Amino acid sequence: MTYDIMFLRVPPGRTFDETLTELNSGYDPDADPVPMNLTGELRAVWDELVERVSREVGPVTTEEFPYSLTLWRDGPAGHLQLDYTGDTAGIEIPYRYPGRQALPIMTEAYRIARIVEEVGGLEGYDHEVGQPVRTGDVDRAAARLGGVADWAQTLFT
Repeated sequence: MTYDIMFLRVPPGRTFDETLTELNSGYDPDADPVPMNLTGELRAVWDELVERVSREVGPVTTEEFPYSLTLWRDGPAGHLQLDYTGDTAGIEIPYRYPGRQALPIMTEAYRIARIVEEVGGLEGYDHEVGQPVRTGDVDRAAARLGGVADWAQTLFT
């Protein structure tokens, strides 16, 4: 289980929730996944995302899969993963940062999230704490990540 931040390409005149509802309404759990088919423009966005995150946050590792492009950030603050498909993206952070240990990785996650919004033209939303990335409170997100990690470590160790 991970702490997730979601990104969508929200059309003009629509809300994030309307776009998500429409996207989910077309989901068929029995259908084969459709491989990613990025345009040259969307692939250039990915290249710029990787370059900016590397320059502004720190070194990353990337890999291309049939259904997404993936970036991993393993640094002093911790580990996170960014998956990108062109019109959607997501950041996943493992629940292994209890208490105040969550603040450094969440600070990096929100910095990367804001780069995704700026470069990719996507809108980010943190459903864990019910806030948009653009105006979201990193301390609030870190408290949630750290609290769940504390709970899990107490319960399972």
